[in-house]
Amino acid sequence: MIEYKVLKEIELNPRHTQRSLAVTLGVSLGKLNYILSGLIHKGMVKARKLKNQPDSIRWQYLLTPEGIQEKIRITRNYLIQRKKEYIALKYEIAELEKEVSEES
Repeated sequence: MIEYKVLKEIELNPRHTQRSLAVTLGVSLGKLNYILSGLIHKGMVKARKLKNQPDSIRWQYLLTPEGIQEKIRITRNYLIQRKKEYIALKYEIAELEKEVSEES
């Protein structure tokens, strides 16, 4: 799910630095670097060096069309899973309410 969160944050704010992404997502800088490298390698994120700050290396991260599609796929799968959990929980609550009312 962390990949989804990274994709979502980059989509919301392409001005994020690795450090700001790590802080926002509550992960270490090393972990974020590892995840970003994987997303870049898979072609889901494009990294572009910004040249307007010559004394520091800054990168801009952008979602590629593949990254947008992956974010949609992950969201869809997550929603399906959560709906299944909701239905199961709803059923369990109904059973518990039935059990409690029978004991009264």
